[in-house]
Amino acid sequence: MEGRRISASPRPCSGRRILAKKRPRVDGFVNSVKKLQRREICSKRDRAFSMSNAQERFRNMRLMEEYDTHDPKGHCSPVLPFLMKRTKVIEIVAARDIVFALAHSGVCAAFSRETNERICFLNVSPDEVIRSLFYNKNNDSLITVSVYASDNFSSLKCRSTRIEYIRRGKPDAGFALFESESLKWPGFVEFDDVNGKVLTYSAQDSIYKVFDLKNYTMLYSISDKHVQEIKISPGIMLLIFNRASSHVPLKILSIEDGTVLKAFNHLLHRNKKVDFIEQFNEKLLVKQENENLQILDVRNAELMEVSRTEFMTPSAFIFLYENQLFLTFRDRTVAVWNFRGELVTSFEDHLLWHPDCNTNNIYITSDQDLIISYCKADSDDHWMVGNAGSINISNILTGKCLAKINASNGNPKVNDSSSSSSSSSAGSSRKVCNSSQMRNTVAEALEDITALFYDEERNEIYTGNKNGLVHVWSN
Repeated sequence: MEGRRISASPRPCSGRRILAKKRPRVDGFVNSVKKLQRREICSKRDRAFSMSNAQERFRNMRLMEEYDTHDPKGHCSPVLPFLMKRTKVIEIVAARDIVFALAHSGVCAAFSRETNERICFLNVSPDEVIRSLFYNKNNDSLITVSVYASDNFSSLKCRSTRIEYIRRGKPDAGFALFESESLKWPGFVEFDDVNGKVLTYSAQDSIYKVFDLKNYTMLYSISDKHVQEIKISPGIMLLIFNRASSHVPLKILSIEDGTVLKAFNHLLHRNKKVDFIEQFNEKLLVKQENENLQILDVRNAELMEVSRTEFMTPSAFIFLYENQLFLTFRDRTVAVWNFRGELVTSFEDHLLWHPDCNTNNIYITSDQDLIISYCKADSDDHWMVGNAGSINISNILTGKCLAKINASNGNPKVNDSSSSSSSSSAGSSRKVCNSSQMRNTVAEALEDITALFYDEERNEIYTGNKNGLVHVWSN
């Protein structure tokens, strides 16, 4: 999932709108009928077979490795005191057989899946606090977004480092991005993998700028103090202006060059706050407090409503561009909707662990057919130990749970790890071996998971927990 916005607030925060990956499009609105036709005649393997194969892919997932993001000695001196504290993993990204794990303290470590050793830390100065990570597949680099003590942690600074340099243990070989931009609060930077763009907002002069994600050149800027919010969809941007008493002005722009495609006003109920306004291709979703959900087709102004008792305001969205659907998260539950306002799927056996919908604990596959989540374990699971949860793999279109990693089935087979424990540099990696304590080890690895990532190329799941440990689940 890409498209998360990194804000220059005092502490990390993520928007409630997550853009699931999609093949880039450069045209404006997407014709859903044509898209469905393309899917029917495309050369991709049969989706039904893909679903049945998913069970096999995840059936024998076992706990294989454990990495540690904590370095009690500090990797550089002097270092900020809180960077030396053991804290939870808040984000995991994998690229080119390297696993990147970001801790809440701001320390980011890179681990090799080939050697199972820690390669390096990505903090290149002792006062750097890394806030977020983004893998740019356009140029095979990792972008880090950081704040610095020397700046009183007030501005976001971005740096791009080639994966090859990180593999060589040279994280300082990168270069700074967007140096001309003042990204102080409430400024932000948003990396949009869907369109291959970067959106920045400089609050001091109220200017939005759009950059090319391939080479970081600026494409155009938007200067308007009345713009309240910008939402990005495939091929387009929605500009939401300050509302009037009975309407909100909106503009739809081409993401490529900023050309205005449509400008219109959407009527609102007076004196009622707007819960959300979201744009998905040609559909506009508007929800006000204690009102029905409105779905407007901006091409022909057709409006439909969904009862507020059927569609209650979610805490987060995930838009599925391949399937023309969207996920909603509310009170630990996930639901799938179409743009006719119909509930498509309710998930079985899928009660999320975190009530605040931490989307770092959710992964949507690139085909947008599977959701991998950290969930509450079954109450009747006799192997359930302490606060151990489960990693659930479910079919998005049917809601069926296809596979599950829990304390009873995550134990490595005897012949997978019959050798004695081996260790690398202090605190960087520990081989998980079969022993009488393995059941507890697996249960502990499934406790308090705070980040989750699925590497589709390697077919491995990586999880991070509150102790700063990263666990590798593989078959």
